[in-house]
Amino acid sequence: MPAQSAGRVLVIGELEATRLLCTLLRETGAEVSHLLAPQGREVVATLEGPADAVVIIVHSDVQALRYALLAEHTQPGVRIVTTIFDATVARQLVRVVPNCVATSPADIAVPAIVGALLDDDAVALRETATGPRLVRQVAPSGDLTEAPWQPTHRRWRGTAEQLIPRWYGGSPALMLTGLIGLGLILVTDWILTTLVLHEPVVSSLYESARTIAGVGPADAHTGSGDSWYLVVSSIFMLVTLVLTGTFVAGLVDWLMSARSVGVFGKLAIPRRNHVVVAGLGQVGLRACLSLQRLGVPVVAIERDPDAENLRLARNAGVPVLVGHAEDRATLARVRVEHARALAALGSDELDNIAIAITALAVTPEVRLVLRAGEDPVVAETTSLFRIGHVIDVSAQTAMAAMLHATGRHPTLSFGHSGVVHALIEDGELESRRPVRCTCGAA
Repeated sequence: MPAQSAGRVLVIGELEATRLLCTLLRETGAEVSHLLAPQGREVVATLEGPADAVVIIVHSDVQALRYALLAEHTQPGVRIVTTIFDATVARQLVRVVPNCVATSPADIAVPAIVGALLDDDAVALRETATGPRLVRQVAPSGDLTEAPWQPTHRRWRGTAEQLIPRWYGGSPALMLTGLIGLGLILVTDWILTTLVLHEPVVSSLYESARTIAGVGPADAHTGSGDSWYLVVSSIFMLVTLVLTGTFVAGLVDWLMSARSVGVFGKLAIPRRNHVVVAGLGQVGLRACLSLQRLGVPVVAIERDPDAENLRLARNAGVPVLVGHAEDRATLARVRVEHARALAALGSDELDNIAIAITALAVTPEVRLVLRAGEDPVVAETTSLFRIGHVIDVSAQTAMAAMLHATGRHPTLSFGHSGVVHALIEDGELESRRPVRCTCGAA
């Protein structure tokens, strides 16, 4: 079907998605005015003439909100399309400006990311009223087929595994080392005083507690002939000092940290058949939450200990290990060799490539999903290394924004080999190969 023109469109933003959108709109025959980082008066001046749509793709939610409200104030009723990450802000904007469509790159790209993580042949995953469905594209016709998706493990098994402690290092490992050591000394001393010295069970427990408390065995043994027991108790007390220090050090470090990974429960790192998400930005967080809703065990890796989404992930029960995902030791701590897939979803393409290559070095059979654009470095790397799926978030965002600007509403977006496909509400499949515009180039 021929592309439907959006008429006269004002495009605001200088992100990669905005530049791809500019070209896509021009290909439909639209008259595009592209402002990279305009002041308010520039937006007002541009909207003095008639406009059919205003598309805003900027990094800041506050800036996007400001531009959208300014456009509505300057030309009431104009069709507005904007990207806003915060769902609460997006809902309030749509409530105040009904002619506005508010979406986000995360909402657009996550279905394709999750589909690729769950199945090698899937292009996306749709969450419908009847349950999640994997979408596949049939070659060479390009037709889409759907099939129900069911988790490969039972939820009760995942709940049971949460009760098993995870030895992933750091402060929890120190706490567990100290606690288990103290427990072993208590039990060993209890057995000795009960079976060898023939003390009553309760009295034996009391004397063992005195030993690990560092106050020594009961006075009844100090003058007796149980010299061997005094020696053993002395050794136990000295070891107890070390174990107590280890436990306290781990406890203090854990209390002072972000506590984004637990030893037990929901924040414990999964043991097997899980998904590792590297990068806890907006896209990474949405991917984690989507996988969690599907019942798929997930663990995230974030390098910034002060990242805003750490708190959100912890509140949602998503374990997050703070560290560098391109480090083999970090990948080993999240048990990537037992994972079903790894997604490198950071905003830096080169970092994502480094993570993917490191993951392949650790476990060559892991399924990989890489967030990237059309950078030549990415194309060269993916031609040499077996990277399963490359998700171009910017291109998918541009495609969805173009369709919204022309009055059509995509329900699904995915890409392959530089071509972006979008399924529209009426069942039509739109395909484009976005090209970057040169607006504002010197």
